[in-house]
Amino acid sequence: MLLLLHLTAAAAPQPTLQLDVARFRNEDVSVKGNVVELYATVSGKWLRYMRRAPKMYQAAAVLTLEIVRPNGQAAYQETVTLKPPVLSDTTAVIKNPLSFQKRIVLPDGEYSLRALVQDQYRKGQQSLIEMPLVLKSTEAKPTLSDLVLLAKPAARGAEASNFSRSGFSLTRAPGALYARGQEKLFFYGELYNAAVGQPLQVSYRLKEINLPKGMGAKTIATGQSTVTGAEGRPTVLTSELNLGKVPTGDYLLTVEVRNAKNQLLASQTATLHREANDYAPAGAGPAR
Repeated sequence: MLLLLHLTAAAAPQPTLQLDVARFRNEDVSVKGNVVELYATVSGKWLRYMRRAPKMYQAAAVLTLEIVRPNGQAAYQETVTLKPPVLSDTTAVIKNPLSFQKRIVLPDGEYSLRALVQDQYRKGQQSLIEMPLVLKSTEAKPTLSDLVLLAKPAARGAEASNFSRSGFSLTRAPGALYARGQEKLFFYGELYNAAVGQPLQVSYRLKEINLPKGMGAKTIATGQSTVTGAEGRPTVLTSELNLGKVPTGDYLLTVEVRNAKNQLLASQTATLHREANDYAPAGAGPAR
């Protein structure tokens, strides 16, 4: 599942941390396990900028990612320092977010995932996310991977890298945020164990969530497409939804795959936030 979590302390500004997690089956049959993609985004506007030279201000966030087995042993651990571009004026309202992506392979099982971000120049300012991570790759029936929400359409012909899957280049929407100026939602998913050559109907819908008590959720946008079961590899699902008339709010994207008899084979969901009034910051800085 793709998860968007916000932890912000009320007493003082905290470096807001958002963590997206996507699970896929390992396409390398010689290596058992699952591919786990971690995508962390830190809001730049909560970080303290230090003066380094005249009209040169720098901020930094220290990000630690850990995946721990039930026995307490670390299956993965990494610490990186994320730095946004240098600013000449710290009064700017929009400050760039920082993003970091990691792809690792883990065997089936239950794990604990922990992400901690600390402001390098403001002692004690930090945000923490902890969540369970369950991996299972032995299902024999048709199964959908987690959905990856994209800022741009999945592009064919991509070279193998941490930012591509099945020959598609994937540009994530950091924190599953679709702000003003982003009029379309794009997504990517993989269907496993589909019957080879079978035509499949893919439908998707967007429904508002976190509404005030008593208000019924309604479907805001819908779409559909057709794919054919691939042989020897996952069946790729890529599509888009128009957000032009979608107001600000939190939404649930549901994707369903059905066969020619309209029988439901698999489904998956992802949450996102639509901000129709404000532009999103852009230009995430690299890890250093």
